[in-house]
Amino acid sequence: MANEVATAAASGSAATERFHQDKSPFDAVKDTPKERVDLLAREVLGAIHETIRKHKVTYDEYNALKAWLIQVGAAGEWPLFLDVWVEHVVEDVATAHRHGNKGSIEGPYYVPGAPELGADATIPMRDGESGTPLLWEGSVTSTDGTPLAATVELWHADNDGYYSQFAPGIPEWNLRGTFATGPDGKFRIRTIQPAPYQIPTDGPCGKLIAAAGWHAWRPAHLHVKVSAPGHELLTAQLYFPGDPHNDDDIASAVKPELILSPVAGDDGSAKVDYGFVLDPVQG
Repeated sequence: MANEVATAAASGSAATERFHQDKSPFDAVKDTPKERVDLLAREVLGAIHETIRKHKVTYDEYNALKAWLIQVGAAGEWPLFLDVWVEHVVEDVATAHRHGNKGSIEGPYYVPGAPELGADATIPMRDGESGTPLLWEGSVTSTDGTPLAATVELWHADNDGYYSQFAPGIPEWNLRGTFATGPDGKFRIRTIQPAPYQIPTDGPCGKLIAAAGWHAWRPAHLHVKVSAPGHELLTAQLYFPGDPHNDDDIASAVKPELILSPVAGDDGSAKVDYGFVLDPVQG
């Protein structure tokens, strides 16, 4: 394992396999009326048709698109493509009604079932894990201020930009943990501050980025899922101030409300205070 190198193909295949294991997408929409399926399919296709007409797309360009779409599927990069360039709009629409914390995209690297660690714990990490030590304190409340006994799932990349279970040579649950607050809603987590990273560029998504002259960078971020009985699940990413790609994130997922305010310690560590307000489920 030590001499294996992380690749977009391997990462994409792992993300696709994980999606199939953890999601039941058709169960959630099995009762969708045919009229809505018809509406959405026709409007998406209509937007494609309008782009072709407006910009006089040639057969060479069309065939290049067809070949690229086939490559995305063969490389297992559909989760990467959709999570980077589409999901942020779905998330905006799905959570626009909320009065509590702002959310963000889940991304392709979530894995359920991370070790349960309590309300005050250190996330699993390797001995001498590279990166700035980070102490995160916060609490979870409802929109009326009531403290909630909640679950905070945390996962993030390491200091090289890799996620456990999606890159070789990293322990299975490295930098992944589930923290359960007490009735007071408070939690205290010790982890490391992740680094910015580029999304995989050695596959077809990378070809699109190169052809369009885009960059592939995501700012450093922590992923969380916060849940409590009777409240809506919050999925979010938390960012760090001063990152050069907070303003031009390739995934368009940064929101001002999600940027942390860490305080540097004398020992080179950092501390941050950031909590969550969850919306009650609407009856």
